[in-house]
Amino acid sequence: MLGFTAVFIGYLTVWMPGPAAGLSLLGVEMGEWFKFLGLGPRRNLFYLPPIVLGLCLALWTMTWPQNNWRAWFMRILAVGVSLLAFPAFEDITNADASVREQYYLRVLLIGLVVIVALLSGLWRPQGKWRRVPWFLMAAVSLIGLVLPTWQYLQIRPYINQVLGVSIGVGVGVWLNGAGFLMIFAVTVLETFVIKRTTSKADI
Repeated sequence: MLGFTAVFIGYLTVWMPGPAAGLSLLGVEMGEWFKFLGLGPRRNLFYLPPIVLGLCLALWTMTWPQNNWRAWFMRILAVGVSLLAFPAFEDITNADASVREQYYLRVLLIGLVVIVALLSGLWRPQGKWRRVPWFLMAAVSLIGLVLPTWQYLQIRPYINQVLGVSIGVGVGVWLNGAGFLMIFAVTVLETFVIKRTTSKADI
């Protein structure tokens, strides 16, 4: 829960600490701002944190002992979090096909969160399959940790040139990385614990 909270707060806090208030960008603003700098499809990496967080929340409910209203509330919350990355309606209905195409992947990934949230209420992994949700959470959390951070560090020199000042790394980047790192560590640990207990049960 601490990791989930850190990622969520990190996405809503400053990633790019610019020289003025109008140039200090939150995580939720990064992808849109870089659209005007010609970053291209790579700017979609800045929309990964809420999508990955939504996937992790949905997968987490597969490990819960009961499939009750709390689990479904968390699944609805997972979808709601992923919608932070949903493009503006005007963008996905744009008459220009080349404009619409750059949003397809993001919409598909949010659709994946919806599908996983629904499936998590139908499949209750048992035995050795109990490791699957934890393994998937570990793999997905690595994506949320590495790709947005790598993209920010790659684009940082370009920002420095455009603004004419040296831009640091905002607290949002650190919270995002720390949050996903915590999620990864816990899920990997849980995977090995389940593997060990399953092996002992088989013996």
